[in-house]
Amino acid sequence: MSPINLEIQDKIAIATMDYPPVNALSADANNEIIQLFDSFHTNKDVNVVVLTASGSRAFCAGVDLNSRLPSGNSQNDPSAHYRRARETFNSIYECAVPVIGAINGPALGAGLAIAASCDFLIASENANFGLPEIDVGLLGGAGHLQRLFPQSVTRMMNYTAKRMPAEEAKSYGAVIEVTTLENLLPKTLEYAEIISNKMSLGLRMAKATLNQIEWMDLKNAYKFEQTQTEILQSSDEAIEAKKAFLNDSNKK
Repeated sequence: MSPINLEIQDKIAIATMDYPPVNALSADANNEIIQLFDSFHTNKDVNVVVLTASGSRAFCAGVDLNSRLPSGNSQNDPSAHYRRARETFNSIYECAVPVIGAINGPALGAGLAIAASCDFLIASENANFGLPEIDVGLLGGAGHLQRLFPQSVTRMMNYTAKRMPAEEAKSYGAVIEVTTLENLLPKTLEYAEIISNKMSLGLRMAKATLNQIEWMDLKNAYKFEQTQTEILQSSDEAIEAKKAFLNDSNKK
């Protein structure tokens, strides 16, 4: 098994899943993803992560079904697998910095959950999204799917195992931009470069705040956001940023 390839430059981390042939997830792959994304909590050299995969056959074709077959291996215990899967998706969703998914092919099952755990997605023209679980006697992923699509579409995709092409996904707001496979990483890096130049503390607090308020009602969400603004604006980083902004404004 190949590891996740990691490159860090100018506060941008590019994490490339490399599990041939279709980037299906084994127990080892899950553990590796968890370890990597947890590391960004203490890595101050990273302001944003781009998550993509090798090849063009799939971003991630889901769980390696061989790892789901009954055996004497404790790693194949269903409860252990389910817990590890939750931790994998949560490690991306709860990453300390924004995560942009560069979807270079089909994102299916657990692959869709990985994509939905990112902050936003850029997709190549050959990408699609789907939950094929019902065809192999499994359930799962609907909670992640409804982060990308309306409830009726989520239900349809669950019941039918229909794959949603990238362009159609964009029409629902699930994907920000669709581009060619060759232009996928350059296009994604355009967004990453903008984010990488923002205030580090501000990005981390914005990420944590957005996660916290996602399922809150408007009144309590805005109140929580204001409490975080109070904390952020008193930081040295915010004070310096405000001074720089005012100096630039006065020069115009």
